[in-house]
Amino acid sequence: MRHRAFPKGARLFALICCRLASPHLRQGATNTRETAHAIRKMPLTKAKRYLEDVLAHKQAIPFTRFCRGIGRTAQAKNRHSNGQGRWPVKSVGFILDLLKNAESNAEVKGLDVDTLYISHIQVNQAQKQRRRTYRAHGRINPYMSSPCHIELILSEKEEPVKKEPESQLATSKSRKSQALRSGASS
Repeated sequence: MRHRAFPKGARLFALICCRLASPHLRQGATNTRETAHAIRKMPLTKAKRYLEDVLAHKQAIPFTRFCRGIGRTAQAKNRHSNGQGRWPVKSVGFILDLLKNAESNAEVKGLDVDTLYISHIQVNQAQKQRRRTYRAHGRINPYMSSPCHIELILSEKEEPVKKEPESQLATSKSRKSQALRSGASS
């Protein structure tokens, strides 16, 4: 796998996140891409609950890019406007296993599991595996599988920085304006 997400402060980032990559999965790249797109930027616990609901057919994965010939369902309308969705059991199973693995890796690393969210998840097509099927009149056609690479990064939610009180902001602005005025008068 060549393309991996490395943020600018990679050493600092390694302390507050958990990375996981799984290459050459025998699973279709299109269904897996749609599943990954549905849980992107979700908190870890919410993503796991959502995927378990998909396995139980309580919620659907909305298909947004690879949606030609995909039927419409009311469950997909709740998440995306086109209403097209499916319940890709095999893809959901793979991603759910990866999330559980990443969660245990984060626990070992000492991260707070309750604040983890999926900051990055990416699905790439892997090299196709070739087989062949025999057709009428002695012909042979390719019979390819479409495996995929999955990589994901779990990060801790950062606490927002508190805003300064208004009185401190006002004094700093007035100092700037005084400095500008004194510079303009000289």
